Amino acid sequence: MTATASIFQQALGPDFGRLHPQIRRRFSVGLASGEACTGSGTMSRIWHGRGFVRPFLALGGSRHILVPQAGRDIPFTIENFPYTDTYGRETVTFVRTFAFPRRTRSGRTRSRRTRSRPASPRRTRRFDATMVFSRERGCIVDYLGTHQHLATDLHLTADDDGALVIRSGEHRFREGPVDVRVPELIGGDAEVRESYDDAAGLFRIQVTVRNRRFGPLFGYEGTFSAEFSPVRGRDVPTDLRPVREESRA
Repeated sequence: MTATASIFQQALGPDFGRLHPQIRRRFSVGLASGEACTGSGTMSRIWHGRGFVRPFLALGGSRHILVPQAGRDIPFTIENFPYTDTYGRETVTFVRTFAFPRRTRSGRTRSRRTRSRPASPRRTRRFDATMVFSRERGCIVDYLGTHQHLATDLHLTADDDGALVIRSGEHRFREGPVDVRVPELIGGDAEVRESYDDAAGLFRIQVTVRNRRFGPLFGYEGTFSAEFSPVRGRDVPTDLRPVREESRA
C-alpha cells in the first residue's frame, strides 16, 4: 500500500475496494486526498448499561471519553480532519459532539408543550479520538480523549453489504512513565458498523461497547449526512486536536 493511501486504506488493504463507494470516500479522508469530512445528523438512541457503569462514564466524560448521558433523537456531528501530529504521523480526528436537551429545575427535559417559550441551550457532550496507522502493530491505533491516555488497537473489515466494521483489540493506558495494558475485567470491547443507505441518502452508524463479564456498557445508533471540504494549506481546527499527544503506539 502506497503512502498516498489513507490510514484506513492502509489498514484494510485490498478489502478497501469492497466498501460501498460512499463509505470508501468517507474513509479516504487524509493528507493525500486533501479532504476533511464533517457529518451531521441525529442519533436515534444513545444508551447506557446497568447503573454501576454511570460513575465510569461520568469520569470518562470529563476527558471526552464516552458519553455520560443517554437519550433519543439527539443532534450529532462528527468531524474528521487529517493532520500531521507532533511526532510526524498522519492523524485523523474523530470528534463526535452530541447536543442533549438541558434539564429543567424539576429534573425533566423540556417537553413539546413548552416549545413556545425561549428554548434552553442544549448541553453538548464530546467523544474525542485521534487515529493513526501503526505499521508495527498492523492496525489503526485509536487514541481516546483530550489527553490520549488510552490507546486502543482497531481492526477493520468490510462486510458483505459494503459496510465498514471496526472491532477494538488491546487497550493500553499511558500517563508519564506508566504504560500498562488494561485488564479485560475493566476494559470494553467496541464494535462499530458504518454503512450507507442508498434509499435514504444517509450514512448509518451503530456503536456498541461491551464488557466481557458485565455485558453492555454504552452505545448509540443513528444517521447522518456528510460534507467534504478541502484541507490543503489549512491547519486542523485547534479545538479538534488533543491537549496532549502520546508517542507510544
